[in-house]
Amino acid sequence: MGFKILLLNGPNLNMLGIRDPAVYGTDSLETIVKDLKQYAAERNVELRDFQSNHEGAIVDAIHDAYKWADGIVLNAGALTHYSIALRDAIAAVKLPVVEAHLSNVHAREEFRHKSVIAPVCLGVCAGFGRWSYFAGLQALLWNLENKK
Repeated sequence: MGFKILLLNGPNLNMLGIRDPAVYGTDSLETIVKDLKQYAAERNVELRDFQSNHEGAIVDAIHDAYKWADGIVLNAGALTHYSIALRDAIAAVKLPVVEAHLSNVHAREEFRHKSVIAPVCLGVCAGFGRWSYFAGLQALLWNLENKK
């Protein structure tokens, strides 16, 4: 049996394809998730997805993942930069988490350069558009495979 992964998306990511396509691309979140699920299935990986604009719902999803998931790919959106609650949830469950961002956050506004969740994540995949999710998933899978 393959790994079970949670793909978790935060605030405003439901607006992909509409919100600032020059920065975030023209693909909808639904399209990205569909393609990522196909990529996962080809690797015998079960990928469940969840998106919320509410910090508490994302914290709850992380807590729930503790019961079933082997790891998480997380695009926390703006919560990346200030949510100590999200950071603490990741630290509490001790699941491997890869932080993913469509845009290169370090080439954008100064406030986007700091991630409060990065210190409790395996690593960060950013700046590759939709491919940041694929790179993040692959990095997570390599990590899980090497822990066996």
